[in-house]
Amino acid sequence: MQLIVEKLVYGGDGLARLPADEHGPGKAVFVPFVLEGERIEASLIEQKRGFARGRAEAILQATPQRVEPHCQYFRRCGGCHYQHASYEHQLEIKAAILKENLRRIAKLELETEITIHPSPPWSYRNRTRLKVRVAPEFALGYYKFGSHELLPVEECPVSSPLINRAIAVFWQMGRARGVPEGIYEIEFFANADDSRLLIEATCEPGTTVKEWADALRSSLPEIEGVSVFEARSSSIGGAAEAELMASSGAGELAYRTDAASYRVSAGAFFQVNRHLINELVRIVTEGCSGHTALDLYAGVGLFSTILSRGFAQVIAVEASQTSHADLLYNSPANVKAVRATTTDFLRSAPGKLRPELVVMDPPRSGLGESAVQRIVGLGAPRMTYVSCDPATASRDLAGLLSAGYRIEQAHLVDLFPQTFHLESVFHLVR
Repeated sequence: MQLIVEKLVYGGDGLARLPADEHGPGKAVFVPFVLEGERIEASLIEQKRGFARGRAEAILQATPQRVEPHCQYFRRCGGCHYQHASYEHQLEIKAAILKENLRRIAKLELETEITIHPSPPWSYRNRTRLKVRVAPEFALGYYKFGSHELLPVEECPVSSPLINRAIAVFWQMGRARGVPEGIYEIEFFANADDSRLLIEATCEPGTTVKEWADALRSSLPEIEGVSVFEARSSSIGGAAEAELMASSGAGELAYRTDAASYRVSAGAFFQVNRHLINELVRIVTEGCSGHTALDLYAGVGLFSTILSRGFAQVIAVEASQTSHADLLYNSPANVKAVRATTTDFLRSAPGKLRPELVVMDPPRSGLGESAVQRIVGLGAPRMTYVSCDPATASRDLAGLLSAGYRIEQAHLVDLFPQTFHLESVFHLVR
């Protein structure tokens, strides 16, 4: 059938509609790898009660924004979604999606323009995680689009040059049967100038890995260290947690930004776009000062370390043991590093805590209604909300706006070119 793509939605798909019938308007059809306004020939691959999923068999009328994908694996690999669009158009797509989510979920029409911060569109990732298959024949790669089947990948154009050299070395080792069975995931993490590399591998219980870790470290001179974790199931709730099984060399990298240097250990969270970290820190922290700032989901201290220069005291809250240890290491004397979940910290926060600024950088799931209410109760005159998901950001912002805050600035920081993911930063005042 022929369809017209109405718009792109969060998740990478284009929205089209089946023809209307006597029952009402046509059912929504979600089709990947298309662009707004294109006329396509599509087949339906899944039918649900309220929508359908389709596949574009041919682009009958392309838009001027369509370009040739840069990567040989595009459309087969599940990592990227927008390589068929010019980079300038990718930014337009993301801004439109952010505004649409705010309008639909938060009932908000922004009174301020969204400031867009572009990235170099290629070679931007400082951290890349790949799946490993050792038998019956070695393969390293990502999951195929829409599946959990491994797609062998020998290069990744969105990853840094050093990471791509490490991928090539790992393929050589695998083809020479130098990777032990039981290794099923590997992550490469490069420092700011792409000169040093930290490697994290995950293995099945009982895998013998110490000699392999030493051999891997010696295979590329830029490798600072190798850490191998055994994934196991926690007795509490079945959540996966990792235990360090073996290491070779350093267990951390020094990541130097324009404003500070951070220790980042294997297993700690850190932003992945090596070109926009300085810009993100500037957007979040510039012009902020006062007596007390609260940094929730602080990670290794990316924001709190800089906020400490404008505030007498910064309280930085982080739940991860690994990230909290780095937070302690990276924090100046006037930063109080608290190891707790944000929910637990807010529940037990002293009644006298009245920060002038609250910075929030929650995971994809957002803050949630309870945390929003407790944060509002702190009475901070200024808040900065950092988000990697426009839907949960819109939900959380709706709660903050209903409590009397207004958005003073809105930023779209494109940490993830070629993908549907987008980072946004909102400055709120009351």
